[in-house]
Amino acid sequence: MRGTVLHGPGDIRLDERPDPVIHAPTDAIIEVLATCVCGSDLWWFRGVHLADKPRIIGHEAVGVVREVGAEVRTVRPGDFVITPFLWSDNTCAHCAAGVTSSCANGGGFGALDRDGHPVDGCQGEFIRIPLADGTLVAAPHPENDAMLASMLGLSDVTSTGWHAAVSAGVRPGHTVAVVGDGAVGLSAVASAVALGAERVIAMSKYPDRQALARELGATEVVDSRGDEAVAAVLDLTGGIGADAVLECVGTSESLNSALTMARPGSTVGFVGIPHDAAPPVSRMFADNVALAGGMAPVRHYLPDLIQRVLDGWTAPGRVFDRVRPLAEVAEAYADMDQRRATKVLLRP
Repeated sequence: MRGTVLHGPGDIRLDERPDPVIHAPTDAIIEVLATCVCGSDLWWFRGVHLADKPRIIGHEAVGVVREVGAEVRTVRPGDFVITPFLWSDNTCAHCAAGVTSSCANGGGFGALDRDGHPVDGCQGEFIRIPLADGTLVAAPHPENDAMLASMLGLSDVTSTGWHAAVSAGVRPGHTVAVVGDGAVGLSAVASAVALGAERVIAMSKYPDRQALARELGATEVVDSRGDEAVAAVLDLTGGIGADAVLECVGTSESLNSALTMARPGSTVGFVGIPHDAAPPVSRMFADNVALAGGMAPVRHYLPDLIQRVLDGWTAPGRVFDRVRPLAEVAEAYADMDQRRATKVLLRP
């Protein structure tokens, strides 16, 4: 089969790789119908994170089950399924508490499972899914490309934006500020709206993303960052600050901005992968501003979010603004690296 491999900074290739096989009775093999490039993949592509050998990459996918191990009970061949960006058993104490991203027996794609067997990356034609019953969630086969895109969005970015909103305690009537205008930030805008926020202030310097943020429900857009963005949010809220802030970048500047524009007694939901980001604890203490969030427990959220999509929520698929065949995966990375696209969907 063909699968995506990062050979070095800026060097993405679609290589021939071994076809996956069942290694454990709890495994499933899916044929990928759609995958995509994630903003977090760009940290490796740009060389911010360095690998000492070629790296199998990709962690978002939807597909059709082709084979299952003898102990798999919740999915069967022919089912359309969504895989979260991590695999999990959904039965350990952490999973039972809703934190499936910290599963005691789980792991990630593009590495080895706990028995030493390879787990494919998701930017390929087939994937072996360990712990299939605890990882995969079946859904009706998408009726069209828009529905397929929305289901794919749930595998990571939509669920991550949702996690930011849930962690920040967004509720009806809230004024919410969203720091970050990538696919996760835009998903956070849509999530805040879905949870009943009255005002959603999006931060973006790019006209196309500003327009999409408004289409997804943002009531105001701030076209600056850092201190200027904080001042703008405070001005829009009469000097009070936002009732909830969703931090979807992960830098020190973005985290400090989020905590500064939050009103006293509120919560910042942070889901941006941290990069040299240290929270200002003294300010948080003085203003009783809480910080909650982290890596999204996608498997925990999937049943609810799938039903929302089936009920007509189209926002998850709207963040994909370019579609390419898997053969053009290198161009897809370049699209996102050079901001020609917000998020690229790939079709094998």
